[in-house]
Amino acid sequence: MLNRKIVMHLRQNKIKIILAAVIIILVILSYIGLMSLESFYRKMTLATMPVQFIMAGIHAGIFVFMYLTFMRGGFAKLDKAPIKGRDVDIRWDDVVGMEDAKQEALEVVQLIKDRARVHKMGGSVVKGLLMLGPPGCGKTYMAKAIATEADMPFISMSGSEFVEVFVGVGASRVRKLFKKARDLAYGYGGCILFIDEIDAIGRSRSFSFMGGQETNSTLNQVLAEMDGLKGKDQNIVVIGATNAHEGHLDTALLRPGRFDRKLMVTKPSQEDREKLFEFYLSKVKADPELDLGRLARRAVGKSPADIANIVKESALIATRNQRPEITLKDISEAFERVDLGIKYRLTVTPKEKEMTAYHESGHLITTFLKAPTKTVFKASIIPRRGALGVVWSPEKEELHSKSKEHMMSEIMISLGGYAAENIKYGTSTSGVSSDFKKAMAYAHTMVWSLGMGDSGYVGDYSSVPKEELSEEVKVALNKDTNKLIKKCLDETKKNLTDHMDILDRFSRELLQREELEYDEIIAIFEEFGIKEAEVNKEGGVEDKEWNGHA
Repeated sequence: MLNRKIVMHLRQNKIKIILAAVIIILVILSYIGLMSLESFYRKMTLATMPVQFIMAGIHAGIFVFMYLTFMRGGFAKLDKAPIKGRDVDIRWDDVVGMEDAKQEALEVVQLIKDRARVHKMGGSVVKGLLMLGPPGCGKTYMAKAIATEADMPFISMSGSEFVEVFVGVGASRVRKLFKKARDLAYGYGGCILFIDEIDAIGRSRSFSFMGGQETNSTLNQVLAEMDGLKGKDQNIVVIGATNAHEGHLDTALLRPGRFDRKLMVTKPSQEDREKLFEFYLSKVKADPELDLGRLARRAVGKSPADIANIVKESALIATRNQRPEITLKDISEAFERVDLGIKYRLTVTPKEKEMTAYHESGHLITTFLKAPTKTVFKASIIPRRGALGVVWSPEKEELHSKSKEHMMSEIMISLGGYAAENIKYGTSTSGVSSDFKKAMAYAHTMVWSLGMGDSGYVGDYSSVPKEELSEEVKVALNKDTNKLIKKCLDETKKNLTDHMDILDRFSRELLQREELEYDEIIAIFEEFGIKEAEVNKEGGVEDKEWNGHA
């Protein structure tokens, strides 16, 4: 192994070694030549040598600049120092919140370690691992853990580092990167290349004369280099990570023999979120009585990066409030800051504030009675992120597909503010703009893409160019969309009209307190005989609760 490392260093530094030898030889020859001259000529030569060195340096600099610019496709310098796996120092125990992905990655590590046994059986070493998933879920962290566990040199680059204006620079950097990886693999028995945001160079190639040649040439070089990893002693694994959908990447990059494995790194489950909160809270001073299960249920849809940010934010809030440890109140405020934004004071008229209170109360009541999959954690009429008020109602659990009824409840929630304003004042405000956009988006998707309209048109008509659809079809689909919006609005208005006393009560409470927490919201509903546990699956309440309170 020592001899292989010496050979590796000679390969990597052969140009430097040759230059040093040439310089030493020239110095020796110059010294011999000077010693053979007479005293007068020797002094004259020594006097003019500094000027000659300066002129030679200037000429050499001009030559190198011209050579790199016009003959080598620009300054395609690759300044990426490899890191030894043990120096990365991220173990499997440090990777939490992605148990399924860890199991897949562990298998890849074993294949890398047992490459001799794989070759003996006639198999081939894994060449590429493609990590797919939303941002903040730990793809880069997982790649570092693989490098640590495999105990191999680790070179990390971003896809954007290969992209330049000049054609050929990206391809040149790819060649240099893989050459360095081959040298490291020769010396250390293996090497891991990690290319983050690989979609920057790996998206589908564009065969157009109008542009894209640089990206195409870079991707072509990556494809050629990955095909070239066939040497017996080469154990190079390329790990790519992207937030983009797999369909956006070039098919040649995804075929077997290049990226042999695809690893989905998804958002954590309830159990994974509990482990994440336990991991991040162990790094700060926190109340040991915190209910991690409750925090995990509150963080539905959050990525590991989101949870880390919430804990970090809660630590800042606790410090600002001069508390010795993080409490549930601090974490709740951190959740609100991350999800809702920071509060800011804005001067509003009493009438505007009252209409905002009714608007948010309409959202709140509709969410509570028509969306049993959601939990209303907070209602506020304090401005945040450009909105005069907000109702915070995250999902109770992960939903991987949505039923027609669930999507209709989303439309009704969006229309709840408009309906409340209309019922109380007979008019509405510009505050319904974003609500209408959300409602229309849901209704359009349901009718045009999911076949949920009443006209009987089944299929994804949004995938068909509109000029190829007949006017009859477009008119029918638009009518279905409008009919769906109207149906949801009528049901929302009826629901709020039937509970007008609750609408008035919530509005008064918001005007007095400006914010209502979960426990306060539940208590008000229970005053009117409506309990959260008895909200049925269709989004209404049991008949016994409607009697006397309609």
